[in-house]
Amino acid sequence: MPALTAIRGFKDILPKEADLWRLVEEKAREVVRRFDFSELRPPVMERAELFQRSLGATTDIVEKEMYTMEDRGGDLITLRPEATAGLVRALIEHNLHEGGRATKLFCLGPMFRYERPQKGRLRQFHQLDVEIFSDPGPHSDAEIIVLLHSFLSELGLPNLSIVINSLGCPECRPAYRKSLVDFLTGRLGSLCPDCQRRLGQNPLRILDCKVGSCQEQVKDAPAFPAFWCQDCQDHFKVVRESLEAQGLPFSLDERLVRGLDYYTRTAFEARSGDLGSQSAVAGGGRYDGLCKELGGPDIPAIGFAAGLERLIMLMAAQDSAAGRAGPDYYVAILAPEALGPAFRLAQALRSRGLSVAADWEAGGLKSRLKRADKAGAAKAIMIGPDELASGLATVRDLTTKGQAGLPLDKPELF
Repeated sequence: MPALTAIRGFKDILPKEADLWRLVEEKAREVVRRFDFSELRPPVMERAELFQRSLGATTDIVEKEMYTMEDRGGDLITLRPEATAGLVRALIEHNLHEGGRATKLFCLGPMFRYERPQKGRLRQFHQLDVEIFSDPGPHSDAEIIVLLHSFLSELGLPNLSIVINSLGCPECRPAYRKSLVDFLTGRLGSLCPDCQRRLGQNPLRILDCKVGSCQEQVKDAPAFPAFWCQDCQDHFKVVRESLEAQGLPFSLDERLVRGLDYYTRTAFEARSGDLGSQSAVAGGGRYDGLCKELGGPDIPAIGFAAGLERLIMLMAAQDSAAGRAGPDYYVAILAPEALGPAFRLAQALRSRGLSVAADWEAGGLKSRLKRADKAGAAKAIMIGPDELASGLATVRDLTTKGQAGLPLDKPELF
């Protein structure tokens, strides 16, 4: 019988990779804490209706990509394809928006979409999701873009750029949508089949299509700025001025859209020049109508999601992150009678917060030092007959090769 393997599009995160994941996740938690965000951990499975209402029934995610099934009670349930809808549902259900202040939430975890697996994009993927609720002002837009830029910069990623746009509001966007549809209707035959369908359902998505023929057709399409109402102009002006005041480099992309129906006004992406055409590593924007659409009060909101797989891929490619941090000590057991003392010493060191590796069998000095090097240990503690007789463990610094004798019964000296 052949050995079982992982499902296509679902990937094991191996120990060496997990260290990079931990580094990214710890940096994310550190940065969001500085900006006063609190963690919320929504379930990975929700009612299918939540995503149908939030994402739009005609989006590719709902129509083609969601993992939806009927449970034993007859309810349609879905593995979450994104985190925002679940955060909004939790905000409404638990009245987290009450209290008079903006509610600032984040979550880290897996999402699920049935797509063709490719580099940096799997069917189970992971995101950092960051959201601000109850503040309609442009400074929240600027703050969350600054947070994203801080997070990515502190990971040491090169060739990053921030691009922004405004998608207008319910007052001015209908005129833009009509102008775009009128422009593209005469070019319908040159659009890909997906974009031909999108023209009547979600024409803004055509601007984001990666098919070459579609990109050629939209390059002269109407741009958002010509249709902004005065409120949208004023809002976006403050966003830009706030970013400039922070010295944060950004550019305006008049073709930038977000792929989901609920976005309005400010939209933004972080892009990497090292990823080719699929260059986005994070993206987000304002979605002031989503809370009301999901049955809650009319709460303004803005947020972003960053794909961890792509960040890990960039960091691994440039080796910007430190390799796996090895243990502080490796206990080299050189005689069977040293097993007991070595075990007690290892546990005493661990109780002091030190990391200790050991193989609980005796072996030769050369083989045990090789194992210490392989473990990446900073120091080796050698315990054999001589050390047992003297009561002093031999401690070798594996970088400088210097040695010292330390009392076996005094772990506080190690």
